[in-house]
Amino acid sequence: MSIDIPSSKDLSELSQRRNAGSISLYVASGTAGDRPPIGRDTEAARLALRSAASNALAELDTIGIEKAQRDAISESLESLERDRNLWSTPARTIAVFASPEFTRAFRLRNELPSHSAVGDRFDVGPLLRATTFGHSGYVLAITEGDVRLLFLGSDASSEQIALPTLPDDVAMTLETTETDGRFDRRRADGALGPKIEQRRYCSVVQDAVLDVMGDSGLPLILSAASDLEPAYREANSYRDLLEHGIDANPSSLSLEELEKRGRSVLENHSEGELAAWRENFGTMRANGLASSQLSDVARAATSGLVDTLLFDLASTEEGSIDEGGSVTLAREPGPTTYGLIDEIAVRVLRTGGAVKAVRRDDLPDDRPVAATFRGKF
Repeated sequence: MSIDIPSSKDLSELSQRRNAGSISLYVASGTAGDRPPIGRDTEAARLALRSAASNALAELDTIGIEKAQRDAISESLESLERDRNLWSTPARTIAVFASPEFTRAFRLRNELPSHSAVGDRFDVGPLLRATTFGHSGYVLAITEGDVRLLFLGSDASSEQIALPTLPDDVAMTLETTETDGRFDRRRADGALGPKIEQRRYCSVVQDAVLDVMGDSGLPLILSAASDLEPAYREANSYRDLLEHGIDANPSSLSLEELEKRGRSVLENHSEGELAAWRENFGTMRANGLASSQLSDVARAATSGLVDTLLFDLASTEEGSIDEGGSVTLAREPGPTTYGLIDEIAVRVLRTGGAVKAVRRDDLPDDRPVAATFRGKF
């Protein structure tokens, strides 16, 4: 599958790169709210990249980037535009980060607003928000002989995901296994036979699902026939399979119904996690181990003391944070300013903390950040 899920390591690496000629581009096909997968309209997406790149390269001229460096960036962007593998994708947004010595592109399922930025560092904010906002995940619907995987985007989009490594007739595949004439594995007999076969079936399904999802960290919601649910949970090795799934036989549910029920499970899961976190935040703040003050959180993040950071999905504060964690607010964005909340988040990631984008109403004290600390500072 031509989808790239940025890891914490990827985000940390991007955030640490510094070059005065750094370009960040977020491009998609179609118009906002009506974007088909990029692979269905590659020409529109390529045109969007070409236009955004042209504007960004012109901005490099205005800030005095040397021609040789500008040309190096231009060549790498043109190479991306010609890369057919990049554009043959079910993704809805492509994020491109380019500087004279570095180029990286990510294909995202999420539909992100078109955006470009030029400065001394990459703008990873939209990427950070898309990958840490807790309203996206997968629904796996499984009955004997029928398997469907549905992706639920945080932007309210959904998409059925193909499972290319799942055998066409997986149920038949599990009945016997050819072994070059030495022996055949027969269907298990006796009272435990059906359970053994169900676990075997679920193991094959899980392998195909993990081939697509990888270690994405997104919640997986299970919708399974009653006899297969315990078998799949026993076979499962994906750490983000939710305890509560969809309580209905998926054979009776359309994709639209699976999406609706899956989003309800996601919402309940997210609300439960946030409620528990806020309660813990209050207890830790009373002991001097949590804060919603921007200055406190910035200093703790710089010192590597933030355990978990929640931040406002729509935050727009610009400025800079020095090596000691002191914050300077900017009156308006410029080539040497950046999103303050984004910078705090990547500092937390670099020091092994967890970050999560949430809506402003989910944060304590109506402030853009809240964090729990590993120790006092």
